[in-house]
Parts: sequence; C-alpha cells; structure tokens
Amino acid sequence: MHPNLQRRVQRYGWDKAATYYENSWQKQLKPAHDLLIETANVQEGESIIDIAAGTGLVSFRLLDKTSEKGKLLATDISDEMINIGNNLSLDAKLKNINFKREDAENLDSDNDAFNLATCALGLMYFPEPDNALLEMHRVLKPGGRAVVAVWGSRKNCGWAEIFPIVDKRVNTDVCPMFFNLGESEVLKYPFENAGFKDIKIQKIKTKLLYSSSKEACDASFLGGPVAMAYSRFDEETKKSARKEYIKSIEKFKTTDGYEIPGEFVICSGIK
Repeated sequence: MHPNLQRRVQRYGWDKAATYYENSWQKQLKPAHDLLIETANVQEGESIIDIAAGTGLVSFRLLDKTSEKGKLLATDISDEMINIGNNLSLDAKLKNINFKREDAENLDSDNDAFNLATCALGLMYFPEPDNALLEMHRVLKPGGRAVVAVWGSRKNCGWAEIFPIVDKRVNTDVCPMFFNLGESEVLKYPFENAGFKDIKIQKIKTKLLYSSSKEACDASFLGGPVAMAYSRFDEETKKSARKEYIKSIEKFKTTDGYEIPGEFVICSGIK
C-alpha cells in the first residue's frame, strides 16, 4: 500500500473507531500503558509530546505526573480522536495540554523542544516508523527520553486473526506489518538508526479479558484498526467476519468470557 494511502486509511479508520476506543481498550491496554509511564520516569515541570495519543489514555496520566508546571502536546492523525481529547481537557479545565492533529512522520514542532517523547501502541500503524523515530529524536532536547510501546510477537497475540479475517474481505492489507516491530529485538535497530543511545527493551505478556463474544468483537471490529474496513461491509459480510473471529478465539473461552493472550514490547532510548 502506498504510504499516502495508508495514512488516509489510518486517519479515517481511527475517526470511525474514536467513539468506541476508550471503552473497548482502556483496561486491555493498561499493562502496556503502566510500563510505558513507569519507564518514562516523568519529572515535575517537564515538556512532553505524546504521539499517536488517541483520546489521551496515556497523555492525561503523563500530564498528571509533570504537574501544572509542565506541559504536554498530544498528537494524532485522527480528527475525531483529537476532538475527544480536547473536549476532555476542557471538561477538566486543564490549560497545559493541547491535542493537535499531526502526522507522526512530520511533526510540527521545533528541534530540541521536549524532555520526553512517547508513543503508546501507535508505531505499528505508521507507513514509515523509522521516520517517526527520527522525528521523535529531532524534537527532543539533548538528554531527552523516548519511550515507545508496540504489540509483541504475532504468535503471542491470540486476537491476531482479526487481520487476515478482514483482509480476505477487502482489496488491500489493513496493517500488513503490524507485528513486525514486536518480534525479537527488531525495535532496537530503528531506535539506533534514529540516533538514540542507552536503548532498553522490555516485554510483558498479558490477558485481554472480555465478558462475551460481543464485547470481544466490538473491541476488534469497532474500536480498533479495522474499523473503517468493517464499516464498509454489508450486514452479511459483517456477520460472517464476526463469526469467523469468534471461532478464532474459541480456545480462549472461559466460564466468565474470554481470556485472550497478548504481548507488549516497551522500548526506550536517550538522545
């Protein structure tokens, strides 16, 4: 897929997913978010950029740690995600956070502007993730930190069949390289190429808990990366896709719902 087309697919896809995203994924992504925030080691008064911030699941937690003395810029390619984030900021009367639509590979920020750059589970969607890491390095001050979370190895993510299930019903791959960055120590090399030092990689395994097949399907089809493709299916195609996905996670069914295995990779580096 051409990079510009991929960006458009991601932009409008996450617009579709925005209203479902927090309820679908907040508790599922929390282990990755917790480790990213712990690794970031935010200090009071720091300037932070949170890239692919979505509705701010990580952004607001980072802001709380840097206190009213700090500031945070949250960027995302989706207008709807940005609108939700800014509305949440207004509701909370927060003046030191701003959500802005930006392409992660072409940030609209000065060189050496931030103490910390984060990207929680967004790097897998970028057409050229190496360029995004170069941009993170550029906008960091010397000594600044970058912390990134991605999904881990495909074999450790029990929900991974969602992509081939959708891809067989559309003309283009939705996320062809989604799991690549989470394999082995692959993420180390683009960090090095971007100029980061003292690179560290951590991996954690987790369980995605769903109370029903409907909850699991809604998260994957409505609140995630295949939302735009799914929205264009007719009702019969939607029904068959959901049925196939439920079958793919059947082995993770419990008496209380589903416990689907997942893996997260956290990588950090210093400029």
